Amino acid sequence: MKEIYIRDLQPNQIVVSDFLVQSKELRAKKSGESYLSVALADRTGEVDAKMWENVDEFHSLFERDDFVKIKGAVQVFRNKPQITLYKLKRLEERDVDLADFFPRSARDPEEMWTEFGEVIDGLGNAHLKELLTRIVAEPDIAARLKLAPAAKTLHHAYLGGLLEHVLSLCRLSKLVVQNYKGIDLDLLLAGVVLHDLGKIYELSYARSFSYTSEGQLLGHMIIELQILHRTIAAMPEFPPALQTLLEHLIISHHGQYEFGSPKLPMFPEALMLHYLDDMDSKIQGMQGILERDASVAGNWTGYLASLGRPLLKMQKFLEEGGETALNERSVREDPDANGAVSDAVRDGGETSESNNKTGK
Repeated sequence: MKEIYIRDLQPNQIVVSDFLVQSKELRAKKSGESYLSVALADRTGEVDAKMWENVDEFHSLFERDDFVKIKGAVQVFRNKPQITLYKLKRLEERDVDLADFFPRSARDPEEMWTEFGEVIDGLGNAHLKELLTRIVAEPDIAARLKLAPAAKTLHHAYLGGLLEHVLSLCRLSKLVVQNYKGIDLDLLLAGVVLHDLGKIYELSYARSFSYTSEGQLLGHMIIELQILHRTIAAMPEFPPALQTLLEHLIISHHGQYEFGSPKLPMFPEALMLHYLDDMDSKIQGMQGILERDASVAGNWTGYLASLGRPLLKMQKFLEEGGETALNERSVREDPDANGAVSDAVRDGGETSESNNKTGK
């Protein structure tokens, strides 16, 4: 049984436990010596880990997507937990319980699938209803959609996360259209169902979350268009103009050219899809970060490159009266992390946050 989970890590704690290797990279210190940078994961999250000594001894023992047992010390670096590795060994899959390592939606997948079916069954537009029914009736699509994450790291990055994200957007869509006249809810919901469907093939989620070759070469929008065109080809009565609207919803949902959107949203339903998608992904991403960072001291998380900011731990801020919050905020844009480790950490002793601002 796994000894400790990432969400339970505490500063200055000595950890002996099993993890899944999400990434592995050999880097150089400013001195020119090598160190090992590893991302470790279990079903509660991910944590950075560094091995500063005896790198040659351990580097060849494991690879990405391997299970490993590690011994190391937890420290706080840029206001985030980090493990300094002392030793590790590779584990066979038979030696671990896979349920300990793969994060999953808190919602039951079959329950979500039932809700998803009710959304499609509730569409009033017969063409859209038949289209979506045909797509999700494909066994491979259905099986993957129940399992796929919505993203590699940024939001809903867990098994079942894509379906959870889609259902969240369906509920948001039904609320928002009550505030505006003339919105085609059926069209908006069809855009919600289709907008990230290609991620079931873009992302690999058998072990760690990564991109497939198809995903790297095409991206989820092209894959979605392929699914759409293949399905409509078997529906000769499907209106060409409606097909064009669906295509635009797919290719404009990122909202801005700099975010990888080939076109800007050009009708209200497309604009709604973009903003609801952006809001849901960012709010869920923020909540996940704050939950994982809750045990770390201070009112602020570290700087998050994905969001371009640190996040305020609002409850701690309110509990402490807010007076010390700005003094504690020591986060800055993340500099290049390739310096040296402090003597205290390298020697296996306890360390404090102040010891860890040396630009590793």
